[in-house]
Amino acid sequence: MTADALDYSRPGPHTRLEAGQSALLEGLPDDPVGICAVVRGLVIQPSDAARLGLPEERIAEKNIRPVSALLTALTALDPAPLHHPRGPETRVVGTCRHFATLACALLRARGVPARARCGFGTYFAEGRGLDHWITEYWHAGDGRWVRVDTEHLGRAYLDHPEDLAPGEFLTGGEAWIRYREGRLDADRFGVAGTEHAWGPHEISGNAVRDLAALCKHEMLNWDEWGRMTEAYEGRTGPGYDRRVDLLAAACAADEPAALARLFTDPDFAVERDPTA
Repeated sequence: MTADALDYSRPGPHTRLEAGQSALLEGLPDDPVGICAVVRGLVIQPSDAARLGLPEERIAEKNIRPVSALLTALTALDPAPLHHPRGPETRVVGTCRHFATLACALLRARGVPARARCGFGTYFAEGRGLDHWITEYWHAGDGRWVRVDTEHLGRAYLDHPEDLAPGEFLTGGEAWIRYREGRLDADRFGVAGTEHAWGPHEISGNAVRDLAALCKHEMLNWDEWGRMTEAYEGRTGPGYDRRVDLLAAACAADEPAALARLFTDPDFAVERDPTA
């Protein structure tokens, strides 16, 4: 990967639409937050889908990676343009990653620089950071990346999900830096609804996923590569932690050449990026 490939106004492997799908964008709002708000009504979480009684083959939609395939599944249920309201049963099944990545794809299709980010929301439970994905878009007037919790727009978790305040969402790298500096308790960061998926390995895992997303490879929440599995199993040590230190610093610097170079590292590169 080269730094030139990190043009966030252009799609990547998982955010590229198929021929003919651009017609689905007709009628979408012009503003980035409006586009994210539309996406909130296109995806349903697996737990909500199960409560509705949707069949197992529908629940398996959560394993779809490319947005083009998500749109194919969505329009098989309802072929209307994306801005048309859909009931819960005709939304595609996906996680926070799907909300964030679908919004990212639609923004890029409109030429808006956008990125999906993997990390932790600190606003779901007091004193905890819960595994989460959000969308960023570049606001040229303000000269900054605006963070949007696409899944929770209009919800009561926080005051301004359309423009997250500093610290409300921490990328994996940001959380890792705070952990290494002793500014957060890693055992309070992890995956809601689990007993085992908490601690430094969860933070380092999301840091690696966030690097991949910054390099336009928005993987699934449970995808593992490089030494991630070893880290989850406690089989890495101080040397790997120092490698994650470098990764976190590169993500914080947001310098394309450094990100592209780090993404070629065997510890962090997605060697085989599935397209299904």
